[in-house]
Amino acid sequence: MAQTRFAPDRGLTSRMVTTMFFIGLLYVVVVGVLVVLLKGAWVVVLLIAGALFVAQFWFSDRIAAFSMGAREVTPEQAPELHGAVDRLCALADMPKPRVAIAESDVPNAFATGRNQKNSMVCATTGLLRRLEPEELEGVLAHELSHVAHRDVAVMTIASFLGVLAGIITRAALWSGVGRNNRDQNAAIAVLIVTAVSVVVYAISFLLTRLLSRYRELSADRAAALLTGRPSALAAALTKVTGQIARIPTEDLRKAQPFNAFYFAPAFNKESFNRLLSSHPTLEQRLDQLGRIAAELGRP
Repeated sequence: MAQTRFAPDRGLTSRMVTTMFFIGLLYVVVVGVLVVLLKGAWVVVLLIAGALFVAQFWFSDRIAAFSMGAREVTPEQAPELHGAVDRLCALADMPKPRVAIAESDVPNAFATGRNQKNSMVCATTGLLRRLEPEELEGVLAHELSHVAHRDVAVMTIASFLGVLAGIITRAALWSGVGRNNRDQNAAIAVLIVTAVSVVVYAISFLLTRLLSRYRELSADRAAALLTGRPSALAAALTKVTGQIARIPTEDLRKAQPFNAFYFAPAFNKESFNRLLSSHPTLEQRLDQLGRIAAELGRP
């Protein structure tokens, strides 16, 4: 990883390594089950899964941008946004990512990309309308830290196994396992494949959620230390969270699938579950920023 001036986080690094280890272990288990149960069909399944993995990893930024309605903008089209990104990249000593805007009233931002040279940072129009310049820089610094720490790429890889688990289930059914009456163990094989896929999906989901919550706290800390203005980031968090609560439910539902990428989660208070959340609570984030402000001697 290219060095930047963002504060390193050994806790984040160890969690990313641990997550990838267990995701890899799960992948080995899945491959073993495929080899034993799907016989000749497993080669086709692995080829398809491998192609999807490569496509998701190499084109994750474009996929995310398209899915969230982001459009790349030039410095002439968005001078203030580009100016903020320019200042932060110079301060962090990192390459400037592509800059985009998403037409959405939900105030939020996200970053994506497999490395610093192939990254993008995006802000919604709702965020740009609501934040003061210092608050916007705090949010952008948070997103840039995800790129610098490469946790965006890890999240992309880690989430893939859940997709693969679904593919395995469909492939087992499509391949005709269980339709041959001469195979006395066919029905059991189908149940095993389905059960393994469900378990793999559940474990990968929990692993990515645990990593996602920690990486948000890490990004808050890195952004606050880089800018030296934890209070501005805290103000942005409070404002964004409060404004999201006023957004129509239909708009929030459209944004919910991308919560793991966003600066703050889009959710309905009634259905929000802390265990399944992709982000730490607002109280946890503000408490950490308060401690950083005390360390820096800032109000």
